[in-house]
Amino acid sequence: MILPVAYLAPKEWYRNYLVHPEEVEIEGLESFEKQTCRNRMLIGDRCADRAQTAMLTEHRPIMLSVPVKKVEHKQLTRDIEISYQSHWQHQHWIALVSTYKHTPFFDYYAEFFKPFYEKETRFLWDLNNEIHETIMMLLKNFSPTLSPREGEKFAYRCTADWRGEELNRFFGDGKSILDDLFEFGPETTDHLR
Repeated sequence: MILPVAYLAPKEWYRNYLVHPEEVEIEGLESFEKQTCRNRMLIGDRCADRAQTAMLTEHRPIMLSVPVKKVEHKQLTRDIEISYQSHWQHQHWIALVSTYKHTPFFDYYAEFFKPFYEKETRFLWDLNNEIHETIMMLLKNFSPTLSPREGEKFAYRCTADWRGEELNRFFGDGKSILDDLFEFGPETTDHLR
């Protein structure tokens, strides 16, 4: 199975990944598609105050995007550079804290994610790779199988079906794995299965 690289991937992405991780390849040689899970994530609709959440009639998930430098036509996903012209890292971290600080496992897992919002990583592929490795380490059941960025042969596979609409259909509501990780902690893998 070939999966697109994803920024704090959706739960369904990990559900598919965990079925047979040794058979999964994460695609880096496709043309970068804007406005997809490659640089966007959807976090849950939890509020900082759960009592306030119960009073709300409408819950809206929060979409967070990693800004990228100008993308050339048919530029490979692995070559996309992150833009730091805005304070997106601070905004993302504040959104994560506000959304998840009252979940059972946020205090334990936050220390693993905070460094991604304190340092600059040049390539989107590398950021997503490091985050994926961290998530897999926290899930404790599997080792990451991402292909290296450079220096080794890549088997090119067409993943034209990983367009925006296809991603939405395949990954369901698209909410990030963080929803489950911060809620279920070490039982996340069992919950996903």
